[in-house]
Amino acid sequence: MNTPLGAMCESDGRCHFLVWAPYAEKVEVSFVGPQMGIVPLEKRDRGYHHVVTSANPGARYYYRLDGDKQRPDPASRFQPLGVHGPSEIVDSRFNWRDDDWQGTPLEDYVIYELHVGTFTPQGTFDAVIDYLDDLKRLGITAVELMPVAQFPGSRNWGYDGTYPFAVQNSYGGPRDLKALIDACHERSLAVVLDVVYNHLGPEGNYLADFGPYFTDRYRTPWGKAINFDNAHSDEVRRFFIDNALYWVTEFHIDALRLDAIHAIFDQSAFPFLEELGVAVREHAERLHRKIQVIPESDLNDPRVVTKREFGGFGLDAQWNDDLHHALHTLLTHETSGYYQDFGALHDLATAFREGYVYSGEYSAYRQRRHGRPPTRLDAQQFVVFAQNHDQVGNRMLGDRLSQVVDFSALKLAAGTVLLSPFVPLLFMGEEYGETAPFQYFVSHSDQDLIAATRKGRREEFAAFGWQGEVPDPQDEATFLRSKLNHELTHQPQHAMLEEFYRELIRLRRCHASLHCLCKENIEVRGWEADKVLLLERWSGEDRICVILTFAPVRTLLPLSVSVGRWRKILDSEENRWGGGGTNLPDEVESEGEVRLTLNPQSLAVFVLVER
Repeated sequence: MNTPLGAMCESDGRCHFLVWAPYAEKVEVSFVGPQMGIVPLEKRDRGYHHVVTSANPGARYYYRLDGDKQRPDPASRFQPLGVHGPSEIVDSRFNWRDDDWQGTPLEDYVIYELHVGTFTPQGTFDAVIDYLDDLKRLGITAVELMPVAQFPGSRNWGYDGTYPFAVQNSYGGPRDLKALIDACHERSLAVVLDVVYNHLGPEGNYLADFGPYFTDRYRTPWGKAINFDNAHSDEVRRFFIDNALYWVTEFHIDALRLDAIHAIFDQSAFPFLEELGVAVREHAERLHRKIQVIPESDLNDPRVVTKREFGGFGLDAQWNDDLHHALHTLLTHETSGYYQDFGALHDLATAFREGYVYSGEYSAYRQRRHGRPPTRLDAQQFVVFAQNHDQVGNRMLGDRLSQVVDFSALKLAAGTVLLSPFVPLLFMGEEYGETAPFQYFVSHSDQDLIAATRKGRREEFAAFGWQGEVPDPQDEATFLRSKLNHELTHQPQHAMLEEFYRELIRLRRCHASLHCLCKENIEVRGWEADKVLLLERWSGEDRICVILTFAPVRTLLPLSVSVGRWRKILDSEENRWGGGGTNLPDEVESEGEVRLTLNPQSLAVFVLVER
C-alpha cells in the first residue's frame, strides 16, 4: 500500500490510519480524551488494516486488537505520555526556511556528535539551538544527534527506543526537532540522525502483539533479532525503510547513522541494508538533495560501503573503530579488552594507509582472523574519532580522554583525527576538554528490567578488568553527572584547547592537501622505536607534512621528508597552545631528510613552500 504507516491527516479533517497487524483479525482505533470513540479498520491484504475517518491533530488514540489489547501505534508520530500512553495525531506541516538547502558533500563533513539530554542544562532540542553559532565558528559542518526515537522515561542514551517514528517527548517532540534542523540548515550545518534498526528497547515494545517483527532464528546482545529475512519480512523491511524515508523527507535529515549493523542478521539475496541504501539514494535524487547513509559496524567488512556494481551494499561511509583503538592505546597504554589487539605505532600507520588495521589478520581478542582488505574504499568512506559516545560511555566510569591523559596528549589526539584523510567526528565537549563523564543512564519503570540493566552493566566490564563501583544506570545522579559544563570554555586552558581545535579545522579546510580525502595522496612513514609517525599529504601543488610524536621523552630523529623548503604552520608545543616551548625551527630545508628535535606527545605541521 502507498498510504503511509501510522495516522496521517488530510486538510479536510479526515485522517488515514494504516497499521500492519497480521496477528489480529480485527483492529480498531480507540480514541481517548475529548474525541472518545471506536472506529474499526478494514482488513487488507498481507496483514494490513486501514481506515479513513474524521480526526484532527492533537487527538489521542490506541489500537485495540481483537477487542482486547489496547496498544499504542507502532508507527506513532508522538507519544506525549511516554511509551505506554496513547499515540497522538501530529500536524506534519511546518514553515521550513531551507528551500535552497541541498545538503553537504560527504568530504566536507566535520561531524559533532551530541546527546540532546546532556548537551544543555535544559536537555531539549530548543536549547541546542543556542549553541549552533559556536559550533559553526568552531568549523563544524554536520551535527549528529544520538537517537531521538521515543524511549522509556526522560533519560536514556536513546538506544532503548521503542517507537521509531515518534520523537522523544521530553526533548520537545517533533515540532521542536524540526525547528532545530531548520536552524542548523540556516547556518549551513547538515544534520545526521542516529537510528536503531538492529533492535528495539524492551520497555514499551509491543510490536510482537501486532505481527512477526522479530525472529527466533538469531539473537542480538539485546534479545530477539528483527525479522529481516524470514516469513513476512517484506512488511518488516517496509516499516523500517519507511522510517528512514520519513526522517529524510518530513524532517529534512541529511544523513542517517545506522547503529551497530553487525547485529542486523539477514541472509537474503537482496539484504535489507542494500535495499535501504537504494531507497534512500532514489529518494535523495527525487528531492535533489545530498543524503548519506553511514552505518556503524565492527566487522571490518568493506562490502557494507562498497559500490553495488562491485557486489557491495552501496552505503556511503562507516564508523571506523580501528583508528580509535590504535590511537587510544598509544595515548593511554591500555591493553585490556579489545585494546589488546593494538598498541604499536604500526597499527596507527596501517589505519592511515588503509582505513582498517585488521584486514584478515589474526585478532587475539577475538581469537580468530578479523576483517577484509578495504581495497575499493575511498578515504571519505571512513568516519574517525578520538572519542564518541560508545568509546567514552562504555568505559566503566564514562571518563573522557581529558580525564585519562594530559593536555599535550589531548592536542595530539585532536591533530591525529582532524588532519587524517578521513571524515572526522568530535564528541560533544571534546573540543574544550570537557571534564564531566558520559555515563550510561536509563529511566525504566519495570523493576526487573532495572535489575537486569544493572547486572548487565557490571558484567560488560569483566573483560577490561576495571576496578571500582559501576555507576547505577537508573540513578538520576548518573544522568546529571553527564551533563556538559559549557562554562569551562571561559577558563584559559579549556579556551586554548578549543582554539587549537578551531585552528586544526581551519587548516583542514584551507589546505587542498588536507581537504582532499584520498588514500592515494598520502605517504605514511613510521619510526616504531621512537614512536613517531610522519604523514605527507598532497593535492596538486599543495603539500603538507604532519609529524605526530607519541614518545614520552624528547627525541632527536632524522626524518625522511620530500626535498624542498618547508615552513612550519602549526606546533602544539608553542606557548600560544600551552606547550612547554618548541625545539622546531620555523623553516627547514630538506634534501630528502631532516634532523629534528621532537618534544614528547607533540604535533607539528609544515607546508612545502619551495621545491
